[in-house]
Amino acid sequence: MIDTARSTVGFIGTGVMGASMAGHLLDAGYPLIVHNRTRERAMPLVERGAVWADSPGAVASLADIVITIVGYPSDVEAVYLGEGGILQRARRGALLIDMTTSTPSLAMRIAEEAAARGLQSLDAPVSGGDVGAREARLTIMVGGEAEVFARAEPLFSAMGRTWTHAGGPGAGQHTKMANQIAIAGSMLGAIEAFAYAKSAGLGLETTFAAISAGAAGSFSMTNYVPRVIAGDLAPGFYVKHFLKDLRIALAEADALGLELPGLSLATSLYERLASEGGNELGTQALWLLYDRD
Repeated sequence: MIDTARSTVGFIGTGVMGASMAGHLLDAGYPLIVHNRTRERAMPLVERGAVWADSPGAVASLADIVITIVGYPSDVEAVYLGEGGILQRARRGALLIDMTTSTPSLAMRIAEEAAARGLQSLDAPVSGGDVGAREARLTIMVGGEAEVFARAEPLFSAMGRTWTHAGGPGAGQHTKMANQIAIAGSMLGAIEAFAYAKSAGLGLETTFAAISAGAAGSFSMTNYVPRVIAGDLAPGFYVKHFLKDLRIALAEADALGLELPGLSLATSLYERLASEGGNELGTQALWLLYDRD
């Protein structure tokens, strides 16, 4: 049984969110081993005391707990199931926590193969964007066995504000899909509200002050509309990653026999934004489809 309080943590994926998350684990006193596809992005953590490893498999061979937050399901599959990857090289009894937004079926496959190798695993995607990661107030949605979830809670407490055990393997990913469906609707609503306000000749700052604290308020309203007003379309969460999530949600809904027209509309709009060069922008860049001045 792993004593998480004294564990060496391996962290794979030090991008917009991962770098902050890994930094909070350092602050909490965990010995940290890091890897990222672009080494330079992990160097600030190394300068703070983390140890660099040359591959995901090398991280797994040195750590008691391995946390991943990478880009796409294909990346998750490669780092866990690829030759020389995490599952092949992890120490027996290690705890594996994938915090990428990925597919429920892949989370279930990793859990099955991990168990066969004497490993424990959780799927634990997060919500909160760059601000939530930076301020250690992420929402963490977790799938896996209850006793494994309990063992991981000290780690979640270092990175997030709330963490919920949603059920067995894959349940964390299904919960994240529900989360992304809700965000897609709230982002679309917020953007269209301010497109309307601008067309009606209203001041955007005045409109924001008038409606953001009332029933129209949402995370998207509070955190992303001020960026739109300031002309800041830099990624707190990339369009390309959000579009990946929406496509997963559509596929899962289809598999469930569920028609979600709001999700379909939001996905089509983000696909249009991506086709017009918006992949590397933040999700608030949906504004560009409405603001053609």
